[in-house]
Amino acid sequence: MAILGHLINRSLQIRKNFTIQTGTPRAYQNQVLTRLLKKSKSTLFGKHYHFDEMLDATDMYEKFKSEIPYHNYNQMYNRWWKFCHQGEPDVCWPGKVKYFALSSGTSESASKHIPVTNDMIKSVKRAGFKQFYSMQNFNLPNEVFGKGILMLGGTTTLFEQGDYYEGDMSGISAKNMPKWLSFLFYKPGINISKRTRWEDRIKLIVRKAPKWDVGTVCGVPAWVQIVFEEIIKYHKVNHIHEIWPNLSLYIHGGVSFEPYRENFKTLLGKPITYIETYMASEGSFGFQSRPNTAGIKLILNNGIFYEFVPFNEENFTDDGEIIQGSKSYLINEVVENKDYAVVLSTCSGAWRYLIGDVIRFTSVKNNEFIIVGRTKQFLSLVGEHLSVDNMNKAIDEVQKRMNITIKEFTVAGYVHEGKFAHKWYIGCDEKIDNEQAIKVIDETLCKMNDDYVVERAAALPHLFIEVLPTNTFVNFLHETGKFGAMNKFPRVLKNSQLEQWMNFLQAQQ
Repeated sequence: MAILGHLINRSLQIRKNFTIQTGTPRAYQNQVLTRLLKKSKSTLFGKHYHFDEMLDATDMYEKFKSEIPYHNYNQMYNRWWKFCHQGEPDVCWPGKVKYFALSSGTSESASKHIPVTNDMIKSVKRAGFKQFYSMQNFNLPNEVFGKGILMLGGTTTLFEQGDYYEGDMSGISAKNMPKWLSFLFYKPGINISKRTRWEDRIKLIVRKAPKWDVGTVCGVPAWVQIVFEEIIKYHKVNHIHEIWPNLSLYIHGGVSFEPYRENFKTLLGKPITYIETYMASEGSFGFQSRPNTAGIKLILNNGIFYEFVPFNEENFTDDGEIIQGSKSYLINEVVENKDYAVVLSTCSGAWRYLIGDVIRFTSVKNNEFIIVGRTKQFLSLVGEHLSVDNMNKAIDEVQKRMNITIKEFTVAGYVHEGKFAHKWYIGCDEKIDNEQAIKVIDETLCKMNDDYVVERAAALPHLFIEVLPTNTFVNFLHETGKFGAMNKFPRVLKNSQLEQWMNFLQAQQ
């Protein structure tokens, strides 16, 4: 396997030397949009919106955005995708949809059914290979390429529903994974990953961990952290490198890694490389391609067309819904340090689809960005415009200043004594000075967010904090049917989710 790792690394070096950029970002995206419209012009969606006329238009994109409205999931599903789900062919993309990815997300209670076409499966594979090629930039040891890859995703079991399959996107990807890759590198292996109960998979992974030579781990930070802790506890070791001495790389995504970074250091025996990736049930969009940068590089020539809508009060309602007619910008029109909601049109038949992520470009030149939150996960009761990025940095500052580990947190806003209040729920298993913690949070937010400063002096005078055992957050996910590797605890609780949370906490007393 060491020889294999050396050969793979050498092939990456050779390929890097012969990689040539052949187009501008705008040219790539124009090609993608043209191909999407051409391939879909005979579908029900394409005929309804006259894709053939768009292709002949003087300005194809202007015609495209003036004719097709923005869609959230419910609008896309109820108007179009439900017919794919019922087995009709040629609805939003040519042919029948063979797979549907189940995704509850962090802002919806019911499961979403996201169509996954054969073209999207190919797109996800290409994105994976692009990321693999980029790893040469990170100066990883040769050995890592020949070691096992532990993927802590959802169950790979797919459920047959007549003429289609449904399940986690990780299961769809695993079913279409090359057999040689699965046999040589994939951990925990098919038998364990097929288990539908996440608890069962954790137990088996923990017990079998010493039998594997893991070089790379992939997964959502909260669940990787739990698995590492359970392995260390079960095998009575000091850190994870006593079990996996060759662990050199952690590929993460889904949420900001910053609140978890300090705690990860306590679980490791030596430094490792962290690489962020941007994936969802709707596709694979980008990955960190350069070391020592926080930005994720957007993939622009892979069957996904991107639009960016400034995330502000002009374009979005208080509930985070996009306002029809809001101006969108293309990749060559965005600017740095401005928040944008991401809108997709894809080779799975999503059209002007609001995925719900809010990003901020850190380098327009390199098409790099960071994820700063969700359109529905922000607090702005009175104009304080508190983003998930703000919250993550505040919690990170609390950990550093107070030398504690916060494994989960969430924030709620509500009316209190005729004005407004924020309440922070923090998951920490150590003794903590609540007053000091909320003071650090407030000071940090005041430094970062001018709107927050203004409102704290007027309409937002109340801040509260409640420290809970970490298991409270895990148990809530279990109680609400969102316990598993692909689920994340929402950073902001609103409406029905807040009501569920309050009822849950009351029942625990």
